[in-house]
Amino acid sequence: IRSLKEEHVMMTSYYTKTFATLMLLPPVARASIRGSAEYPRLRGNLNIYQADEGLLVTTEVWGLPTKQGECENNIFGLHIHEQGRCTGSAGDPFADAGGHYNPGHCPHPAHAGDMPPLFAFNGYAWGAFYTRRFTVDEVEGLSVIVHSQRDDFTSQPAGDSGKRIACGIIRMLR
Repeated sequence: IRSLKEEHVMMTSYYTKTFATLMLLPPVARASIRGSAEYPRLRGNLNIYQADEGLLVTTEVWGLPTKQGECENNIFGLHIHEQGRCTGSAGDPFADAGGHYNPGHCPHPAHAGDMPPLFAFNGYAWGAFYTRRFTVDEVEGLSVIVHSQRDDFTSQPAGDSGKRIACGIIRMLR
């Protein structure tokens, strides 16, 4: 009989190897992220990989605004939004993306489109997570938004993440 610690090590090793292998393959979908007119150098990609029973989502973004100082948080909200549009007005350049993708009508942060925040260093952020909140077919054609502030995971309806500073549309690659 295996101990709980041995079981944990085995499962961690299995998922680490599985996800590392997945990232060697082409993603099944991608959103090419572009900054607003205020952030023209902001660029990146959100990649979606099909895993056994869910999805591995990776995000790489560069050109993020950098706050200077030892205690600055440089954390940015990241969400899938309900519309596949990266348009809006001068004051809100990605307003047409709509609200968070939330087919289950759940409170924030349980929306299907709520994702972990981006932690940036010198304007660069990379992150990955595993999810079963949505399928790639469900989010194809929807928008991904990078927000100017961290998601507080509490405020309703959307986490008080600040302005929408970058956007991309999720497109199938195969």
